[in-house]
Amino acid sequence: MGTTSLSHETANHAKFIRMMLDGDKSSGTTIDEITLASWKRCREDYYLDPDKGPEPTIIERPDLEHRLEDYCRLLDIARPEMSNLYQQLAGSGHAIMLTDREGVLLNYIGDPRFTDAAARAGMQIGAVWSELAQGTNGMGTCLVERKPLVIHKRSHFFTHNIRLTCAAAPVFDPHGEILAVLDASSESRMAQQHTMVLLNMSAQVIENRAFFCAMRDVFVVRFHSRAEFISTLGEGAIAFDPDGKVVAINRSAMFQIGLEAPAQIVGKPVEQVFSTSVSKLMNHALEQGFRPFPIRDSEHGRRFFASVQPPHNASPVLPARLIRRQPPCIDDNYLRNIDSLNALHFGDARMKRNIDTVSKLLERDIPCMLFGETGTGKEMFARAIHRASSRRDKPFIAINCASLPESLIESELFGYRPGAFTGASRDGSRGKIVQADGGTLFLDEIGDMPIHLQARLLRVLEEREVSPLGGEKPIKVSLRLISATHHNIQKLVEKGEFREDLFYRLHGISLTMPPLRERNDKLALIRKIALLESEACQEPEWDSEALKVLEDYSWPGNIRQLRNVLRAVTALCEGNKISLYDLPDDIRNASSQLKTDGSGQAFNALAVAERDALLHELEETHWNISRVAKKLGLSRNTLYRRMKRYEINPPR
Repeated sequence: MGTTSLSHETANHAKFIRMMLDGDKSSGTTIDEITLASWKRCREDYYLDPDKGPEPTIIERPDLEHRLEDYCRLLDIARPEMSNLYQQLAGSGHAIMLTDREGVLLNYIGDPRFTDAAARAGMQIGAVWSELAQGTNGMGTCLVERKPLVIHKRSHFFTHNIRLTCAAAPVFDPHGEILAVLDASSESRMAQQHTMVLLNMSAQVIENRAFFCAMRDVFVVRFHSRAEFISTLGEGAIAFDPDGKVVAINRSAMFQIGLEAPAQIVGKPVEQVFSTSVSKLMNHALEQGFRPFPIRDSEHGRRFFASVQPPHNASPVLPARLIRRQPPCIDDNYLRNIDSLNALHFGDARMKRNIDTVSKLLERDIPCMLFGETGTGKEMFARAIHRASSRRDKPFIAINCASLPESLIESELFGYRPGAFTGASRDGSRGKIVQADGGTLFLDEIGDMPIHLQARLLRVLEEREVSPLGGEKPIKVSLRLISATHHNIQKLVEKGEFREDLFYRLHGISLTMPPLRERNDKLALIRKIALLESEACQEPEWDSEALKVLEDYSWPGNIRQLRNVLRAVTALCEGNKISLYDLPDDIRNASSQLKTDGSGQAFNALAVAERDALLHELEETHWNISRVAKKLGLSRNTLYRRMKRYEINPPR
C-alpha cells in the first residue's frame, strides 16, 4: 500500500471515529456499545488521537522478569492450552497471546504467516496492550469490560491496528478478579465465531486449573446438575476450609447457584450453599473419594451431584486418614511435569539410561531416532523430550508416516500453494514441517515413508528450508527432529528400501524403548496408569491376584494396550477396587492359556512364542484378520484355527 493510500486510510478512520463519537450517524454505520464506550474512554479519559498512535510500549527487562516470575504458575498451566488452541487454529494465521492483569504480554505463540504483521503491531513479549497504551483492542478492552469480546478491524481505535481482528477472553482468579487475558489475533477479514468459542473454552480451562492449583490446601466441592459433567469444563467448584467457611468459588458455580459475585458467599458457611453439614462433606471426602453423590442447594432445594476433593497435604486440623492423594488432573507438580522425562520410568534400567542420555543433549542440534515395538511409548517419549527442552513453548507436530495415503504424505509434510493440484485448498497449506518451526517435528513410523519422498526430507534437513508444492520461494525453518519406527532400518537400507544418507542424517542418537513385558518396573507402571485412568482420581484398591495376572501378562500391545485395558477396568470396577473378575476374559485366563492348549497339554516354548507373535501382529493391525493372514502367508481359516487353539479372542 502506497504512502498516499495509507494516509487516506488513516484520515478516513480518524474522521469516522470522530463522527461516531460526536453522534453523527450520516455514514449509516452502526457501532456496538462496547466499541463506542471504549472509543469514548480513549478520547475523553486517555486523551488519545486515533491518527497519532504512539510507538509500542515495551517494559524494561527487570520489570518483565519480575512479572514472569509472579505469573510462573499460571504460565505453566496456560502453555499446554495455548499450544492446543494454536493447533486447532493452525493454518489460519493466528497468534495466541496471554497478558497479565495490566495488559503486559507474557506469552506468545505465532503463526509464521502472521509474524510480520504482529511485529509491526508491537505484539511481542513485554509489550503493553492496555487501552491506555494501544487504544481500543482485544486485550486492553477485555480487561476493562471483564467479558469475552471481539475487536474487529475498524473497531480498533488507532489506525495502525485496523488490519487486526482480535478475540479476547478474561481469566479470573479464585476471588473473581481478572488474572489474565487470553487473546487470538490475526489479519482475518472475518470475525470468525468459532475462534471466539474455542478461545473462551481455553480461557475457562486455564481458569479452572488455576483455581484447583490455588485451592490445594482446602476442601473443594465439585458439582453439577448432571453427574457425568463433574470434572469437565462446566463443573462448579466451591472451596471451603476445615471450619466450613467458603474460601473461593468459580464462575460455573456462581452461575449454577445464582450468584453475581464471589463476595456474596466467600467467608460464609458452606451450609448456606448446600443443605448438608460440614462434617458430612468431609466424610464424603474420606469415604466416597471422587464418586458423585446427590446433594441439594439450601435456598431452592435443587438437586445436584457432587464430589468432595480433600486437601493435598495433611494439616494438624485434619485427621491424617482424611487426606487422600491429590488427583493428578489438578496437581501443580503434575501440571508442570506431565509427560516429563523422569515420569516415564519407575526404576527400569533401560528407560533410565534412555532418559539420562537424552537429558544431556536437550539443547544440542542432534536428531534422535526412537526404536521399539508398537505401543511402547515412542511418541510419549518424544513429547517428553520436547517439554523438557527450551522449545517447550513452541509447537510439537506429530505425523504418522504409515497412516497417511502415499499421495498425501508430500502435501502434509511440505505444504502447498493455493491451486497447486486438483482438490487443493484455495488457501493452500503450510505443511507439518513449517508448522513445527521453532518447535519439534516428530515423524512416527519413518520406516514407512515412500523412498521418493526421503530425498526431499533429506534436503530439508540439510538446508533447513522447505519448498511447498507449487511454490518457488523456500521457507526457512528451525526445528528439532525426532523420528521413530518399529522396523529394523538398517535392514531396509540393505534392501534398498530406505536411503542410507537419510538414515545417517536422522540417526544422531538412537534409543530403544523396551517392550512392556521386559520392563522391571512393570508393576509400578501398572499402578501409575491405573491411577491416571481412574475416574475417582485416586489409586484403586487392588486384589492381589488381579495385580499378579496383569504383571505376568505378556502385553503384546505394550503400554498402549495396558492403558486401554486399565481405562475399561477402572471404569467397570465397583468401589474403586479392582478384582480378578474385572479383568477382560483373555487376560484373566492368560496364565492358564500359556500353560495348556485346547487339549489340556502343556504348551512348549515354541507354542508360547507363536502365541505371543500372533497377538503382536493382531494388535498391530487393530485385529484386521485379513491383513494378518496375508502378512503371515496363511489362509483366514488357518489363522482362525490357530487363534482358537491358543484361545486368542478379539477384544470386546
